[in-house]
Amino acid sequence: MSSTPPPSGPARSAAAVDAEIRALLEATGGWLWGPTRARYEELRDEWVAAVRDEITTAA
Repeated sequence: MSSTPPPSGPARSAAAVDAEIRALLEATGGWLWGPTRARYEELRDEWVAAVRDEITTAA
């Protein structure tokens, strides 16, 4: 689990974070290690938070 604090400022949408995750995976050919693995984990955590926020907002 990433210990990096969430970015400050307005939260991005789940779709925006998903697009960055997909671009990262495409750029690395799906192989994640070292810094790219760490970045993926940060993005994953941001995506989960965005999805939760979108579900809470919709409810």
